[in-house]
Amino acid sequence: MKRHLISAADLTRDDAVLILDTAEEMARVADRPIKKLPTLRGRTVVNLFFEDSTRTRISFEAAAKRLSADVINFSAKGSSVSKGESLKDTALTLEAMGADAVVIRHHASGAPYRLANSGWIDGAVVNAGDGTHEHPTQALLDAFTMRRRLVGRDAGIGRDLEGRRITIVGDVLHSRVARSNVHLLTTLGAHVTLVAPPTLVPVGVESWPCDVSYDLDDVLQKSDAVMMLRVQRERMNAAFFPTEREYSRRYGLDGERMARMPEHAIVMHPGPMNRGMEITAEVADSDRCTAVEQVANGVSIRMAVLYLLLGGAVPDAKDVPAVTNATTARTEETK
Repeated sequence: MKRHLISAADLTRDDAVLILDTAEEMARVADRPIKKLPTLRGRTVVNLFFEDSTRTRISFEAAAKRLSADVINFSAKGSSVSKGESLKDTALTLEAMGADAVVIRHHASGAPYRLANSGWIDGAVVNAGDGTHEHPTQALLDAFTMRRRLVGRDAGIGRDLEGRRITIVGDVLHSRVARSNVHLLTTLGAHVTLVAPPTLVPVGVESWPCDVSYDLDDVLQKSDAVMMLRVQRERMNAAFFPTEREYSRRYGLDGERMARMPEHAIVMHPGPMNRGMEITAEVADSDRCTAVEQVANGVSIRMAVLYLLLGGAVPDAKDVPAVTNATTARTEETK
């Protein structure tokens, strides 16, 4: 593993499989009565969120706590950021507090990269979503879910997604999830097809390692997994399609369309879902939809990422032998 996790494109096939395999081990901790490991005891993980989040922030917090790390949750709202404090000054404050890892979500694309390469902090940096750029841990948990469902929980150890056909549908233009998934799934050997209205396909998509289609019905029958993306109205400053009803009719997934998919195929959604627009309640609540499973798998993936980035070792403490000797001396005196 590298020092930081900024982009899914930075991961090699071996890196990705290592994370997935480690997450499989971490998932077994959730089945125990006590769901904690002492691995990162004494380490401090800061969740630095400049954008609203539910699943990602709570998932990282749960992951760090299950590894026994100390967690500091930082929200831009109610902090000095609202008074105009810069990212640099915020980072220097965290460094002064001894952060070993910073999990950052930011509205500006490239902010995690800047934080990791600026020299402002010495700890590991994990990108939890930056603008419309990337969201690598979401892509990892998606791949983890696919491998479990399509290959098998135990049979998937050490394996990738070679030959699997994945379809990503919806607002690709504003989706960091789509970008990270294209990079990671291609690295793992899958064949990715993007489906969206022409207005929601990014400029330069022809250089991406994937196919592009404008007809959802044409690719459904050939898909092992179909990932539905939310239409991100908060990032739109223009009308990208006529009406919500028209978008749902052409690019929404309903029961009739799901029935055309192969029997083994699964439906995925990174959340939050707009029920009735990109996905109907019938599909969202079906056994083939993995949305809730993806949330559970997100904790395992983020445990694996934090474990691998922080080395899984206790902090260096040169005074440990002295403490041990003092304890031994007191023990001898009481004999």
